[in-house]
Amino acid sequence: MKPTRDDEDALVDLLDVIMKEGAIVEADAIITVADIPLVGLKLRAALAGMTTMVESGMFEEWDAAQRQAARLEERRSGTRSYSPAFEKRD
Repeated sequence: MKPTRDDEDALVDLLDVIMKEGAIVEADAIITVADIPLVGLKLRAALAGMTTMVESGMFEEWDAAQRQAARLEERRSGTRSYSPAFEKRD
């Protein structure tokens, strides 16, 4: 029996896990010329869905500002635009 791989679901499953659980990516690079280090790069990135980010304590100020802006726009226009994200924390 040969192993099989379903390529159609692989990317969707990966994105689903990243959105729900999140992922941390770290990379270090040094650019050298003639064995002389010229540029150093240290990269650290958090990847996750906004719900996961906010639950983890990231983007709290941004989230609060976006919610406040949406509330002000609602009051100004007199209509409520539906967004499940705004429903959870109001």
